[in-house]
Amino acid sequence: MPSFNKYTNRALKPTEQSSYYKNLASMTVTEILEAMNSEDAKIHLAVNQSIPQINAFINQLIENILNGGRLFYVGSGTSGRLGILDASEIPPTFGIEKGLIIGIIAGGDLAIKQAVENAEDDTNQAWEDIKPYNINPIDTILGLAASGSTPYVLGALKSANSFGCTTGCITCNPDTSMAQISQFPIEVFTGPEFVTGSTRLKAATAQKMVLNMISTTTMVKLGRVRGNKMVNMQLTNQKLIERAVRILKDELNIEPTEAKELLKQFGSVNNVLNSFKNQ
Repeated sequence: MPSFNKYTNRALKPTEQSSYYKNLASMTVTEILEAMNSEDAKIHLAVNQSIPQINAFINQLIENILNGGRLFYVGSGTSGRLGILDASEIPPTFGIEKGLIIGIIAGGDLAIKQAVENAEDDTNQAWEDIKPYNINPIDTILGLAASGSTPYVLGALKSANSFGCTTGCITCNPDTSMAQISQFPIEVFTGPEFVTGSTRLKAATAQKMVLNMISTTTMVKLGRVRGNKMVNMQLTNQKLIERAVRILKDELNIEPTEAKELLKQFGSVNNVLNSFKNQ
């Protein structure tokens, strides 16, 4: 587990402790930018310390998905929005069906664009929000909360444990209730924020990095990447079509015009490559 001994004020969670920088308004724009960048430089080091925890969660997640399970991200505010962002980007990037990775946010769809007051304080609502998806014990619930104590997320994890699901969490504080009740806690200790308590900064960036690692690694290990290429991406715009053409041109040593015709015929880079493999 990562060390948090440097955070000496145990009366406050590290993410709530006072910024290392005083009188922000008196700083020049350059000083603010340099200070924020200095704080951001610490994030990848904190994530690195948590790789064993991330690894354990991903290995269990892959096993669950191979057995028919799904992954649910559950969060509120910024954390919830990050989960929805990651979940929404996986189908077009890796060509999987919608519904394999699902984002749940306190306050529902309205909360994606604006704050929904008190939604995160309801301990029972998250499980009610998950129920319409016909939850199954082989599913995985990943709670997202920088604080590690959001009632909405805690309620989801407790209910998921009782139901027999695999549970995990991403939090940025030590000794949290979320970590204690999660089977696979991921703790990334990012410390005080540049603006005191504003966890949309370092803590959110750390959560986004971990979500990238979880979803991308899982898709790679599920065979949705060939070499280092997104061969299952959905060809929904010209940029992606051009990328697909380049992949086929390089892989098959063919002309762009032929690559475009093959994409029209087979629908994806992976289908084209498989057709050549089977010839």
